[in-house]
Amino acid sequence: MATQTAPGEPGNNEALYTLNGMWCTSCALAVEGVLSHRKGVESISVHYPTATLWVKGASETISLEALAPKVKRLGYRLTALEPNADAHARLEQESRYLSLRLLVGSVFGMWTMLASLLIYAGALPDPTIEWVVAWVSGAFSIPVVTFAGWPFYRAGLRTLRAKRPGMDVLVTLGVLAAVVVSIGLLLSGSAEVYFDTAVMLIVLLLGGRLVETLCRHRGLKALDALPEPNNEAAVWQDDQWRVVPLAAIEPGARIKLAPQTLIGLDGILESAAWVDTASLTGESVPRHFSRGEAVYAGCRLLGSDEVVITVTQALGQRRLDRLREQMRHYQAQKGELQKLADRFAAWLSPVALLLGVAAFPVGLLLGLGIEEAAVRALSVLVVACPCAVGLAVPLASLAGSGQLLQQGIALRDPAALETLAKIQAIALDKTGTLTQGEPALMAWESREGVAEPTLKATLYQAASNSQHPLAQALTRWARSEKTTTISASVIQDVPGQGVHLRLPEQGDIWLGSQRFFESQGIKLPPQAASASSPSASEVLLADEEGWLGSFYLEDALLEDTVQSVHALQANYWVAMLSGDRPSAVYAASEQLGLPAEACYAERSPEAKARLVQGLPAPTLFVGDGINDTLSLAAADVGMAPFNASDAAREGAAAHLLKPGIASLVTGLATARATRHVMVQNLTLSAVYNTLALGLVIIMAIPPLVAVLAMVASSLSVTLNAARLAWRD
Repeated sequence: MATQTAPGEPGNNEALYTLNGMWCTSCALAVEGVLSHRKGVESISVHYPTATLWVKGASETISLEALAPKVKRLGYRLTALEPNADAHARLEQESRYLSLRLLVGSVFGMWTMLASLLIYAGALPDPTIEWVVAWVSGAFSIPVVTFAGWPFYRAGLRTLRAKRPGMDVLVTLGVLAAVVVSIGLLLSGSAEVYFDTAVMLIVLLLGGRLVETLCRHRGLKALDALPEPNNEAAVWQDDQWRVVPLAAIEPGARIKLAPQTLIGLDGILESAAWVDTASLTGESVPRHFSRGEAVYAGCRLLGSDEVVITVTQALGQRRLDRLREQMRHYQAQKGELQKLADRFAAWLSPVALLLGVAAFPVGLLLGLGIEEAAVRALSVLVVACPCAVGLAVPLASLAGSGQLLQQGIALRDPAALETLAKIQAIALDKTGTLTQGEPALMAWESREGVAEPTLKATLYQAASNSQHPLAQALTRWARSEKTTTISASVIQDVPGQGVHLRLPEQGDIWLGSQRFFESQGIKLPPQAASASSPSASEVLLADEEGWLGSFYLEDALLEDTVQSVHALQANYWVAMLSGDRPSAVYAASEQLGLPAEACYAERSPEAKARLVQGLPAPTLFVGDGINDTLSLAAADVGMAPFNASDAAREGAAAHLLKPGIASLVTGLATARATRHVMVQNLTLSAVYNTLALGLVIIMAIPPLVAVLAMVASSLSVTLNAARLAWRD
């Protein structure tokens, strides 16, 4: 799917496609390697978790028609960017596919392992019985080696065809070598077989693939959580309202919106209305839109009246659709760490493969017999397979993730842990992340002689007749067990300013802003400057005798926010990005001690994402709203706070499990310690591989000893990673 040029979006020489048939990251590297050499391709990135291929270059070169045949020859299938529902169906099918093979591998592999264990333990009374049990072990391994292991062989063949051999090639050779050597030993009368080695490789790797697929499936929910209006709307056709699908509605059509529903298409209001725009702008309170103003799909219409809009963007071209597309674009890009890992994998597997394949002919040249050379080759393959390297980072990551969980941070993406350790800049959303997320009464004052219960009773009757968010907050404060709503006559209602009511017992009541009171000719006493802050919203109350009370509401900072931000500033570049009004943002910045140049107000989702990308990388973004999903995807690590929306939770790589951001301070320190252990583990595993390969080349090492060496190396990185669990 080619895209149009726009700031912060993919250009018209970029395209996103879905790549089907990938089995692992080696498949992604193979496709990248083949297509990157095509003339006219400037850059390409295959994102295995989302099965997305991003390519940049000449339009005729990066078209689906030009790329699909090349990909098909490798054994994969390139299609237009699939809808989210199709992606879910594909991953569900992959999960069932893996579950079946894992079940077969586990059931039959269990008997293979049991038979081998009896032989290794010397529990059988006679060599003949051992030989028979060894054949039984091989028989039970057949379904595992053939059916359960088939995906590895197919992936290995595809990557070889692309001249980008990966770990699947090593796995394939290891399994086949173990089976061939075992059969050869059985035919020679020996019971020292290695069918269990083949079974262990397949079953353990299948289990890892299944977990990986389930994580990819869950990651798609970030797109699902974006607001999705109903797929149909009432359209004015043939002098009547007809319900038709959104896909059939063209720009220029008039659609009718029911109150409290999500707007289905972008359009222009034909009458004034209150709209909750939090999903796209992050504003802490709903806005009043005048006739002729633009509204967007995904926002919620408030009030109690139906509203008509004139459609400006059809389905697929809405701002909401562009947000989804940009999220997938950001997901398809690779950060520097991922690129470094890809380069490492690109040379590691071929080197290990070369050593394993060369061991057999070299053994023959050195005068070894066929059987001894085959066993030597199997030992080299087992040693060359970088299991310790594979365990080094995941084990440390698991221990570090456990520590983070105890500290109040849950990681949804294990890869985010390493990135957290190298964070340079932190961008924080304001509303709902640093603040409570809704207005609350901070201070009030009343006319002399008016008791608090009397003031609350009058305020409740006035505020409960208004749908304004500030009035609703005052209603919650003034409510008591004895108060009941009394029907009032609305004399005048000025949207966004105030309301003039007439109550049966109290008479005329006014509730609104200072501007509204001035228009009504109500005199106000000098206000106490200490009663409010620059970010506070003032609401006034008056009766027939004049001014009755003033109320100051504010979206207050969460507890420990100031201390946490100060602690973060000591080590990171900290910025605050918000869609809220400047007065609220800059008032919060003064309380937090953030410089004005590091705080940005009235920023759209797209603008916030661009700001995140402009910060020193790697970046961390913490945001709670649907409007933050794009920034969560644009950042190197996205984190959702305790009270985050479903969209933010599903789009974030990490979650805060406690209110506030205090957990973030300790969590970043833990991430740095975890990365330190990761480096140590990689060093230990590299030393093991170097020494083990040197020994196996110089002298004969039985496969069993090679397996024990692998266990020892794995144990060393395991114990080193366990130190993280003991860390205070």
